Amino acid sequence: MLGTGQKLRSHIGAKDSFRWMELHFTDLAGYLRAVTVPYEEAAKGEPLPLLDGSSVKGFAGIEESDLALLPDMSTTARLPWRKYTARAISDIYKQDRRFERDPRAAAQKAEQVLSAYGYSALVGVEVEFMLVDSITIDVHNPLQGLCYKVVSSELPMEGSQGLQRIKDAYFMPQPIDRVGHVRNEIAETLEDSFGIKVEAHHHEVAALGQVEIDFEAGTLTLTADRVVTIKYVARNIAALQGMTALFMPKPVAADNGNGMHVHVSLWRGSHNAFYDESDEYAGLSQEARYFIGGLLEHARSLAAIVAPTVNSYRRLVPGYEAPVYIVWGKSNRSAVIRVPAYTQPSPRSVRIEFRAPDPSSNPYLALAAIVAAGLDGIKKKIDPGDPLDRNAYSLDPAVRRKMGIRELPRTLEEALDELESDNEYLQHVFSRELLEAYIDIKRHEARRLAGYPSPVEVYEYAGL
Repeated sequence: MLGTGQKLRSHIGAKDSFRWMELHFTDLAGYLRAVTVPYEEAAKGEPLPLLDGSSVKGFAGIEESDLALLPDMSTTARLPWRKYTARAISDIYKQDRRFERDPRAAAQKAEQVLSAYGYSALVGVEVEFMLVDSITIDVHNPLQGLCYKVVSSELPMEGSQGLQRIKDAYFMPQPIDRVGHVRNEIAETLEDSFGIKVEAHHHEVAALGQVEIDFEAGTLTLTADRVVTIKYVARNIAALQGMTALFMPKPVAADNGNGMHVHVSLWRGSHNAFYDESDEYAGLSQEARYFIGGLLEHARSLAAIVAPTVNSYRRLVPGYEAPVYIVWGKSNRSAVIRVPAYTQPSPRSVRIEFRAPDPSSNPYLALAAIVAAGLDGIKKKIDPGDPLDRNAYSLDPAVRRKMGIRELPRTLEEALDELESDNEYLQHVFSRELLEAYIDIKRHEARRLAGYPSPVEVYEYAGL
């Protein structure tokens, strides 16, 4: 195992030092896929006819399965754990045109739509995940029930030195934080090998080694690329340390889950279109309010893309700092949209934070959909209503009903129902093929998992 300070870090170095190139892309669900080819073939700048689309769920039928990968050489980075090997994120082609179900194509299309409106987007993402000692899953005999176990040395248990308290691990230092050295190794590898500037990393609220990595904001596709890279690097560094990086939204019941908060501002050249110095509430322009209005209007259908798993809806419950109510407000972490207000509003700082996404989402689809919803709000001048500066969780249900406060969906099936009935705003960035394939695989996933009883159901109902 590698310890703190050992040499994982490296620069890209001379191109002729590479022998292999690992080509990366994501499927519709967000799983990372990879194939390794000779570096000189990847460097030619031509699509490589490698991919059987019928073997990637949601991509293509067996009768139309031949696809090609074109490496984006600007994403080249040395893999410090594999000698003479680089990686590049790839675009997917079908014959001589972009493959319509390539998630990265949706992100690139969203940037083209932004440009047509005269905007560019500055997007930042807070990636949360857990570094655990192990997770074991017993699936050998489903007829006798399924079970799993998460082990973390941070928790007080027999044979451990854990001192963390559940829901109270935020910003804890070492040695109570027992994963800080791994988190630090991840951050240094991101900077030194992949060129991703880490602005902060720290222990998060959950006691199961939950961490957050904040990195420099960028354009939409670049930021999605960076999220994919962070997950890849975290998993590899954790594995080298004999640990597991968990990005699922809600691994355990009694502690906070993993979110992926998305910060967005739109710019016209060097001007922040979301900033208005005359606005006394949060320095927000009318364009920013319309953008918020679009996100609120489409929040229930967006959920199917930004919170796309059955497990996502275990996180979106009251009491664990995850949003439930479709409201917005300044500094309000109980709202689905928060306007950060650490300092006085300024052209540099004003932005909105969408808190519904989690790291199980495909970042290309999630960021593209968020921008599409916000642009729809600007185009249609959707009023977001008054901000809520109270704890939405503590409001009496009758008060919430009177105020007309809606909730996010409670299940993936419910979110998919919303997406099927509300998707017009996505049609400029998602092809019809992509959207239909996405809904299809997610419907299948939700219905397949619905047939599996959970351990807590057995606990609750076995005695009836």
